[in-house]
Amino acid sequence: MRIMHTLTIATYNIHKGLSSFNRRVVLHELRERLRELNADIVFLQEVQGEHTLHPERYHNYHDGAQHEFIAEEVWPHSVYGKNSVYEAGHHGNAILSRFPIVCSLNMDVSAHRFESRGLLHCEVDLEGRRVHCLCAHFGLFAKGKRAQTRALIEYVRNEIPPGAPLIIAGDFNDWRNRMSREMADELGMHDAFHLHGGRLARSYPARLPLLRLDRIYVRGFNVLHSHVHTGGNWQRLSDHAALSAQLESI
Repeated sequence: MRIMHTLTIATYNIHKGLSSFNRRVVLHELRERLRELNADIVFLQEVQGEHTLHPERYHNYHDGAQHEFIAEEVWPHSVYGKNSVYEAGHHGNAILSRFPIVCSLNMDVSAHRFESRGLLHCEVDLEGRRVHCLCAHFGLFAKGKRAQTRALIEYVRNEIPPGAPLIIAGDFNDWRNRMSREMADELGMHDAFHLHGGRLARSYPARLPLLRLDRIYVRGFNVLHSHVHTGGNWQRLSDHAALSAQLESI
């Protein structure tokens, strides 16, 4: 008899730990909010791996990799994918996990030199069962997003077994919802919010979410619950809202 596992996941574009317009450091508050979600696996975008100038500008800036600071003492396993590199530092995607991460790979899916984008893939050992997790951040322009969607689909087809449990989450900048049909038709994946509530999550801008930019796509799971985190203590953190979902393995 197959053991059923429940898994809580979250995805969040953390805007490099800075508030809108980069006015103040919100990384410490953001870390507390994420910990309150009690997620098993967290998918993060716009994670600052290093920035040598920010400690001079902000008095309370954490001088270190943001994914390690967020994960500390809660998520013992984490991986970081460096995407955008510049003179002062770099940022990218990260995945944090309560369960062991057995391997990881970061793939460059940048469509042009003005937007550095990546796809971070890891395998999580969920008590003996491998779950594939991909964290993505796609570009703003339609042509680039189409190319990145194709790259994602081809990568999954070539690198992940067809029957393997799979979660793909992140910021896809897909306000016209052109990805979902391709994900369903070509990979058998469906948006967790659509499966649970019949509609995609509105996640941007965080103060009054109107656009459906962030997604959680799943395969091999039932969706027990889904939630967009706005208002209250989530206000004035990132420009995106965080999403979470509770999954049950099939």
